[in-house]
Amino acid sequence: MPDTVTSTEASHSGLLDGEYDDAAGYYTPGTPLVDTKAPQGPIADRWSDRKFEARLVNPANRRKLSIIIVGTGLAGASAAATLGEAGYNVKTFCYQDSPRRAHSIAAQGGINAAKNYKEDGDSVHRLFYDTVKGGDYRSRESNVYRLAEVSTNIIDQCVAQGVPFAREYGGLLDNRSFGGVQVSRTFYARGQTGQQLLIGAYQALERQIAAGTVSMFTRHEMLELIVADGKARGIIARDMVTGEIQTHLADVVVLASGGYGNVFYLSTNAMGSNVTAAWRAHRKGAYMANPCYTQIHPTCIPVSGSHQSKLTLMSESLRNDGRIWVPKNQADCDKDPREIAEEDRDYYLERIYPSFGNLVPRDIASRAAKNVCDEGRGVGPEVDGVRRGVYLDFADAIDRLGRDAVANKYGNLFDMYARITGEDPYSVPMRIYPAVHYVMGGLWVDYDLQSTIPGLFVTGEANFSDHGANRLGASALMQGLADGYFVLPHTIRDYLADGPFEAIGEDHPAVVEARTSVTDRIEHFLSVNGTRSVDSYHRELGNIMWEYCGMERTETGLKKAIDLIRGLRDDFYRNVKVLGTNESLNQSLEKAGRVADFFELGELMCIDALNRRESCGGHFRGESQTEDGEALRHDDEFAYVAAWEWAGLDERPVLHKEDLVYTAIEMKQRSYK
Repeated sequence: MPDTVTSTEASHSGLLDGEYDDAAGYYTPGTPLVDTKAPQGPIADRWSDRKFEARLVNPANRRKLSIIIVGTGLAGASAAATLGEAGYNVKTFCYQDSPRRAHSIAAQGGINAAKNYKEDGDSVHRLFYDTVKGGDYRSRESNVYRLAEVSTNIIDQCVAQGVPFAREYGGLLDNRSFGGVQVSRTFYARGQTGQQLLIGAYQALERQIAAGTVSMFTRHEMLELIVADGKARGIIARDMVTGEIQTHLADVVVLASGGYGNVFYLSTNAMGSNVTAAWRAHRKGAYMANPCYTQIHPTCIPVSGSHQSKLTLMSESLRNDGRIWVPKNQADCDKDPREIAEEDRDYYLERIYPSFGNLVPRDIASRAAKNVCDEGRGVGPEVDGVRRGVYLDFADAIDRLGRDAVANKYGNLFDMYARITGEDPYSVPMRIYPAVHYVMGGLWVDYDLQSTIPGLFVTGEANFSDHGANRLGASALMQGLADGYFVLPHTIRDYLADGPFEAIGEDHPAVVEARTSVTDRIEHFLSVNGTRSVDSYHRELGNIMWEYCGMERTETGLKKAIDLIRGLRDDFYRNVKVLGTNESLNQSLEKAGRVADFFELGELMCIDALNRRESCGGHFRGESQTEDGEALRHDDEFAYVAAWEWAGLDERPVLHKEDLVYTAIEMKQRSYK
């Protein structure tokens, strides 16, 4: 790959007119990227037009076509159920012992839909606008409008499946508000919405398993993608119980494998959540888009010490009735909060952002919490000499509504908090602090959800497509179910209309190569016999990522992080100790493969953040802020999707830019004041 930068490439990279590229030397500029499937015309007609233009597959031909789906959360389970119902032959894979254990179950607060049941001014266009604005104008407008458009279908589908959404006194489905909006559009089932939606999708999936259209492979982990003759044709998977390495072939592969927040080690993700399925595809030619975009959730139970390997999320729905504050004076930080007088409390979100108050978007609330704690006004026990916590107080809500009403809305969340902390949130304010929760980056996909590898489709959190630089609360469930139930089944048929494709066997060179790479990797991890555990490397990597590529980034810090990650990765391959064998259940071996991929991902995240010298969403560059310390975007330089191409280990990744163009709304600097 060329070391020189042409004038065209330089102009596209922002290297002309005296601009300085912080990431120069860390990557190779590539050709611009265009989404050729993106429809044109009035935005309200684009999805309908694309559905009509997509070719059909008749029912008899569907029975001849095979689909592999990796992941059985909301995106994967809903896609498998829908495609199985349509008559395709579907194989689904998950590393859990049941699809019901997918991490989607942890999304507690709700799911957005533009039903306007409250008659408070909501509409498809307003949901579209709020989502683009919440993502700080770094998402595709066509994709986001489609998401808002199909949101209403999701609610009808889930009600028909028996999802027990909360209802108001007249029997209609109830709604509550979430951060970043001024209407009530979030449907919910107490504090267990993700669980109830997943059970609905799981029931639909099980129906197709019973009908024979879907085959389910539990406790199987995808370790490699098979790309034959330029097309995705299958996967190599490991039976996590027996260690058997298996080859599974199909006409098309769908990745619905979730996000990679566990690169930070401490996150709200399930501990098994990982990037391996997506990263193996990236190494085979699928571009990774906007990897540095990480969702920081403001409502997490604070870290209590170095012993932790997992953080617990308290639903954002709590911000509807809870008020967030810290003491005005540092001297009060170690007092019982009930003894701090009202006039000595700083309800800082209500003070700084009066229009939205406690319901500002997640990135705004998270950064504000970090700021007050950095000022020395954090509360709770000191960890490493710092108090990292703010109060989430329900005293006013209990006085206004009564304890029973609050318990009816949030009781399971209060119970969970009490079990974890030993404190009663009905009488003592909760303590919360920001934590890694979700990632907006992921594999690049076109409007059809197809990656840069033909035949590889990516849905849900595993792709980058809908949230920009920040995800509004209650939109993750919306995207997962939109992709699985209503988008992928329409777009994948356009690709499958050319099938069935020529069958390949296990002796095909691409299959042999993929299988050999998996066995060689496993043998390496088992043979190193070093002195450090996988977890110790993962924790150290997570500390680097949080410190230098977390809520605030700087050029100096990111360059330091890249050097630290490279050194740690080299040591990992020389000195990791993986006990046991492959021919049995071996969680240490599983972790080793996942952490190896996290090292490569972490480095790319830092390079991506280094290249993007602007503050947008939750991604605050210290060099780019307004006079009053708010995030400052640079639309003239960075209104693009950063799509990274793998160039090989220890080679500079190639950056392809997809320009973001808005025709239906105007780009503005965000304000929630």
